[in-house]
Amino acid sequence: MTLKLRTGVSCADTEYGIALLDEDNGEYWELNPTGAQVLRSLLSGNTSEEAAQELSGACDVDAATAREDVQDLVEALDSSGLVER
Repeated sequence: MTLKLRTGVSCADTEYGIALLDEDNGEYWELNPTGAQVLRSLLSGNTSEEAAQELSGACDVDAATAREDVQDLVEALDSSGLVER
């Protein structure tokens, strides 16, 4: 799965993770450092499974939970209209 930010969505690193701004409606979202790590991984071209492996290796979380967390984040970003697959 290839994931990219939708046209009109800006991304900026913050002290606490990543901020996403939907320039079309002015809404913004903040991702904590863990969410930011996953998003960076996916935007760099990694698959969901690869992002989950990175998450599991970097955090104290088992592989199944990491896969669920990555999938939940992707679904939330997708349903918010922030990304394209």
